[in-house]
Amino acid sequence: MEYKTLPNSELELMMILWEEERSMTRMEIEERLPKKRKLSKTTVLSFLSRLEEKGFVQVRKEGRNNCYLPIVKKRDYLQQEG
Repeated sequence: MEYKTLPNSELELMMILWEEERSMTRMEIEERLPKKRKLSKTTVLSFLSRLEEKGFVQVRKEGRNNCYLPIVKKRDYLQQEG
């Protein structure tokens, strides 16, 4: 399968999801961003929304939170990027 090349900002969120290998809330993802990299809640949500549109993550409602699960494997994406 052919994947779109991700901008660094979206790839950064995917790396966090791939590292954890589980579904995560926006807040959990934000907590794992480097301290010097402060992104607003709306910016993180925009990136996650784009990742969903591109088919990289699946979003599930769990209680009051959306949880983001990577559906593209890290290995598959990185192989394509060569």
